[in-house]
Amino acid sequence: MTFETTFPVWNKLNSSQQSKLLNTLITQKVEKGAIIHSGTMNCTGLILVKSGQLRAYMISEEGREITLYRLFDYDMCLFSGYCIMRSIEFEVIVEAEKETELWVIPSEIYKSIMDESADVANFTNEIMGTRFTDVMWLIEQIMWKSLDKRLAAFLIEETKIEESNKLKITHETIANHLGSHREVITRMLRHFQNEGIVKLSRGLIEIVDEDELYSLVD
Repeated sequence: MTFETTFPVWNKLNSSQQSKLLNTLITQKVEKGAIIHSGTMNCTGLILVKSGQLRAYMISEEGREITLYRLFDYDMCLFSGYCIMRSIEFEVIVEAEKETELWVIPSEIYKSIMDESADVANFTNEIMGTRFTDVMWLIEQIMWKSLDKRLAAFLIEETKIEESNKLKITHETIANHLGSHREVITRMLRHFQNEGIVKLSRGLIEIVDEDELYSLVD
């Protein structure tokens, strides 16, 4: 796939705007674990995932992480280009969860095109609305859902992403996604194991009773 066939509003741009994007577009390949954007200390640019998987998260004053949302093939991250949206004042970190290929549109270039094109501005607002919906959904989960339900939902999501009931993931990683402590996640997973829902081994969680996981979420 090329950038031209992936960027959703490419056909709404005029030839000058298309040339401006292509001439300034940055192509990157990053390894798993690489930090692509960190807080408000830099304005990385707008990220469009060509292939791979990214995670956007925040860190509390106590040092606990929590995942805001994840990005997959052809998803776009606007928070990494926060400087084109001055109203954004919270710090978001973007990390590669897998080896990832991506395109980066320099923020100043994207902003200049957005100022010229109503279609690009509308598209940007739609993406921003989607991301804020993700964040509001997360807040709702934290406020109203117990940790066992959130953990069950996370395990279900992981099996879909990895297309496997055997998840190579640590308890620490799960805790970082859910904004919890490793010890708490370990206790909850051991409870799941005692209930026959999962089977635990070092660095591996095997889903044994997927129906029970779904019933926990419901």
